Amino acid sequence: MSSEFLSNIGLGGVDIGYILLGVVVLCIILIIVTIVQIAKTNKLRKKYEKFMQGKDAKSLEKDIIGLYEDNKFLKANVDKNKHDIRRLYKNMESTFQKVGIVKYDAFQQMGGKLSFSLALLNENNDGFILNSVHSSEGCYSYTKEIKGGECSISLGDEEEKALNIAMGINE
Repeated sequence: MSSEFLSNIGLGGVDIGYILLGVVVLCIILIIVTIVQIAKTNKLRKKYEKFMQGKDAKSLEKDIIGLYEDNKFLKANVDKNKHDIRRLYKNMESTFQKVGIVKYDAFQQMGGKLSFSLALLNENNDGFILNSVHSSEGCYSYTKEIKGGECSISLGDEEEKALNIAMGINE
């Protein structure tokens, strides 16, 4: 069976049964795609109806404006908090953050380890060592400046140990 139309479009040698089969398969595919799209549309409609439940355009606009204002307020607070945190970190750089203390008996005569060396350092290992020596005649205190974890004056054993504890150096 030959058709003049099929011959004119260049398909004169193709069996019409194959063409009908192709059209049927194409219709089935289109029906499936249409069903899937209808299901997606129904799902979207249900979400929309749930979202709009009890709302009209004016109340929805008020809600959106309220959310916008809340967002502006939160952004301003976040910016302020960032600024405050930067300022706190800057202030913390110069505070004493590292501490090391060693108690000892300076003259092995009094007992009780009443003498001590106290190292106080900032983030850059700058600070001082406070040494308090307790003897039977009295108590004497002196300090030594620390720059970058080093002291220009020689340190006693207890002072060096307190400095190492403050810097986190294990001996």
